[in-house]
Amino acid sequence: MAEFVIIFREVLEAGLIVGILYTYLNKVNQQSSILKMWQGVIVAIILSIIGSFLFQILAGGFEGKAEKLFEGIVMIIASFVLGSMIVWMAKNKNIADDLKTQADDALSATNAGWGIFTLAFVAVFREGIEIILFMYGLAAKQGAVSFISSLLGALLALGVSYSIFIQGKKVPLKKFFNVSSAILILVAAGMMAYGVHELESAGVIPDYGRIWDINPPKLADGSYPLLHDKGYLGGLFKGLFGYNGDPSLVEVLAWVLTAFSLSFLWRRVNK
Repeated sequence: MAEFVIIFREVLEAGLIVGILYTYLNKVNQQSSILKMWQGVIVAIILSIIGSFLFQILAGGFEGKAEKLFEGIVMIIASFVLGSMIVWMAKNKNIADDLKTQADDALSATNAGWGIFTLAFVAVFREGIEIILFMYGLAAKQGAVSFISSLLGALLALGVSYSIFIQGKKVPLKKFFNVSSAILILVAAGMMAYGVHELESAGVIPDYGRIWDINPPKLADGSYPLLHDKGYLGGLFKGLFGYNGDPSLVEVLAWVLTAFSLSFLWRRVNK
């Protein structure tokens, strides 16, 4: 579920940027620059895929304490990046005007086509890097990510972008972003808490013990109950919000502080 929301949000952001750029270039009759724009998009996607494989190779090279240390650091970075993205999107309500200004600057330059290429490339590649980071964080936290959920999130985002820029339909984007932001704030808090958990396991942060343990015992057949953090429902909450049936004090403090801080900042700029 978390991967669906993240992929949907990231692909939608990239789709909106490309759509705004395409619409504006088409309006000012810059067909050659539109070609460069699509080239920038394609190169960004290819490099993002390559980056994903390279990141997996890097992450797979750690074992034991080093693996927990690496995962903890990556999870905390992912939480900060995700939180920054949520606040940035809420704060920057005039993305279309900013993009048009950047496009005008690029078109007025000597190598106008390459300026547009760079603009499209940076926008899409940034989203691609964020997806790599967030998906790794989710995989580390919940054991794996669902390809089907990720694919559905991407297809829905592309469908929404197509409806807006090709079919000219009005889509309640504000509601989309508000709902997804609320969910992603909890996802970011879960990533922060899990990052702290991994650093505790690596011995970097002192572990003051569990403050409660509400995980039900295993069933007679050896499977986990529904609400266990390794059970079906508990596992779903773990992937989404960082639910842990037996957290440490530092984990809980990290989750609460992250969730409340991001909620405060988001509400403050989203007026």
